[in-house]
Amino acid sequence: MDIAQLRTLIHVAELGSVSRAADRLNVAQPALSRQIRALEQELGAALFARHGRGMVVTDLGREILAHAARILAEMDAIRDAAAAGHTALRGALAIGTTPTVAEIVTVPLATRMRALHPDLTLRLSSAYSGHLLDWLHRGQIDLAVTYNPPPLHTVRSVPIMLESLLLVTAERRAAGGSVPFAALAQADLVLPSPGHMLRDIADACAQRAGIRLRTPIEADSFQTLISLVRAGAGATILPLAPIHALVEAGDLSATPLTDPAPTRELVVAYPADRPVSRAARVAGEMIVTIATDLAKRGVWVGRVREPEDGP
Repeated sequence: MDIAQLRTLIHVAELGSVSRAADRLNVAQPALSRQIRALEQELGAALFARHGRGMVVTDLGREILAHAARILAEMDAIRDAAAAGHTALRGALAIGTTPTVAEIVTVPLATRMRALHPDLTLRLSSAYSGHLLDWLHRGQIDLAVTYNPPPLHTVRSVPIMLESLLLVTAERRAAGGSVPFAALAQADLVLPSPGHMLRDIADACAQRAGIRLRTPIEADSFQTLISLVRAGAGATILPLAPIHALVEAGDLSATPLTDPAPTRELVVAYPADRPVSRAARVAGEMIVTIATDLAKRGVWVGRVREPEDGP
């Protein structure tokens, strides 16, 4: 039994297919199949039930999977302990964020990291949550700042906050008020297309409020969406942080929504199946600090998660 076999076990169990795991890990499919067979032979039991549509973890496989995840987490803790005595960060670090997070976190993060660790090269990428997790799995980024990650053995998430989503319009509104979600039935909205997390959250809230949303214009680009709202094409639903400057300048207004109040969980996500560098840990902690500070100042609206809240 070795670490490569345990890592393969986790990915095949998560994806339900050796071929998909091979594509994600950039390893030949026969090599992964041999690892799974060797592990099953050593343990003397089947870890997967094979069928035409893929592979399903057996009851024993689920038990072994939990142990495998703990073993990889303990190895990560050993590396963290060994790295704690080093001060200078060198090399390269790739960070992925969602577009809305990039608008508010990128500059303070890059500024602080460069000031404290000038020998560390940063690569900053922006994409939607699904793409970020795929990049994280493939090793294209070292950590991701993302929303509502599904529970995965291959990802370890550190919660930052439960972020509030607000009604954003080009019209001035009285401060201190709120809007019932059901009132959006009468509004023209500019939202991302179905499948985008913001749209899915809005649709779920609309269903709970017993209404249907009118979206004559769909825009998946954050900047395009903002431009359309500023031009009066409709209202949208967004967090406050990336548009805070526009709200302060009076170009946009942002009003809390109620009954229900749309929210999403912001997390820092690390790979759980391979080593996490000290630079990635430091950057993740710095992101949490930046977000917490912005929340205290009212720039980022949401409930900051305490460590005991868990992922």
